Amino acid sequence: MPLSLAYATDFPSFADTVFILPAGTTELPISAAADLPEPARQYVADQLAAGEKLLGINQYTHRHYYVVAETKKTADLTAEALRKAGHQLHARLKADKVPELFINDLTGTGALPLAEGLALTAYQFEGYKTDEKSKKAPDLQLLTLVGPELTAEKVQELDNVLQGVYLARDLVNMPYNYLNATQLAQRFQEAGEVAGFHVEVLDLVRIEALRMGGLLAVNQGSPEPPTFSIMEYKPEGATNTKPIVLVGKGVVFDTGGLSLKPTPNSMDLMKCDMAGSAVVVGVLSALAKNRVPLHVIGLVPATDNRPGGPALAPGDVITMYSGLTVEVMNTDAEGRLILADALAFAKKYEPELVLDFATLTGSAARAIGIEGIVCMGTAEEGTLSALKKAGNATHERLVEFPLWDEYADHIKSSIADISNLGKAEAGAISAGKFLERFTEGYPWVHFDIAGPAFLTAPDSYRGKGGTGTAVRLTYEFLKNRV
Repeated sequence: MPLSLAYATDFPSFADTVFILPAGTTELPISAAADLPEPARQYVADQLAAGEKLLGINQYTHRHYYVVAETKKTADLTAEALRKAGHQLHARLKADKVPELFINDLTGTGALPLAEGLALTAYQFEGYKTDEKSKKAPDLQLLTLVGPELTAEKVQELDNVLQGVYLARDLVNMPYNYLNATQLAQRFQEAGEVAGFHVEVLDLVRIEALRMGGLLAVNQGSPEPPTFSIMEYKPEGATNTKPIVLVGKGVVFDTGGLSLKPTPNSMDLMKCDMAGSAVVVGVLSALAKNRVPLHVIGLVPATDNRPGGPALAPGDVITMYSGLTVEVMNTDAEGRLILADALAFAKKYEPELVLDFATLTGSAARAIGIEGIVCMGTAEEGTLSALKKAGNATHERLVEFPLWDEYADHIKSSIADISNLGKAEAGAISAGKFLERFTEGYPWVHFDIAGPAFLTAPDSYRGKGGTGTAVRLTYEFLKNRV
């Protein structure tokens, strides 16, 4: 069972409790030391005076932990420090085998980010182990938040967002033989039933009828059929008259096609190439559970990319859903082909805004590493500023790349409208420039999450493997549009 959050107005005696202390605290307030004997109080005071930011006291019947909130340059960075403190605290809790923890916030703003860091660190993918000795349930299962600035609604909202991140992480961590395009669509349907949004799945016949040439071309070499999922959350009283559309790349496994990827250290990680689709369903799940009054539609074209049978070949020319022709110079630049069909399809909804998410280019990862997300688009500056603000608030930070007219030269073709491959330089931008050709008629922002979506080594509360990156960012941005 995943960790969950709860709210309480007070904490019981003899409960394992962490107290969040204001920056600069050198003596414990009475509320954080009422049941401590004098020697223990003095020990804590001495540790705080020495600059310790995290410490614990074993009372034998229960434990007290103390976290000092560090003051950073901005409120956003202060919150991020508390998330990281939650990650550090989790190691102590795990060693102490603490199943339930009360968080008593004495700062007024620290409980939610500390809980966020704890909960995201506590996530673990259940996997497929059958040996009972190797299966290990998480020790920490419940966080109960206490503080004068908290409400049950705020705690429940965070819990639902975290469950959306967990859902996204689970999907990204699942191997291809458990998550082909059809199974991914089934997962979307299950999530919709739980959270309360509608899911329609288009099968191969309907995709062919729509002439989605990009999705069909990428799927040519696969023994498994593609799917195109339409997820819609439309609550009564939605504040937007035109929907916001989220588009996610759903390449459930990417061999590179005939432009075969090398392995190891490349192809073997490609179960994560559907991380963009995981963002979409994670966000929709959080929005629906929290009843955010926005009309939001999610579109996910899904397939694997294989070199078998009549697979798409370098040099082929395909006709997209929009009618544009594309010279496919590299079959490993397949994500933009299926996204382009979905972006063109989005036009039918006359959207207020379209956001797409994709593990699209190694170029983006090489440019800014795992520390942020590359974005670019045609939306107005106010929208991009709001997205960057949400990125800073959640520490899923955005770096905006340009889409200057000159980059259109990178994807010129001598025999088709455009090529799916740009120059050696500015690869993330030429991919974005390709997608831009299919976004006529609405404002759009593209997020290349190739760097942070899947980590090969643990990184604080983001962990190892699927991170669910961009779920919290996108939820924060959309919530603030209400």
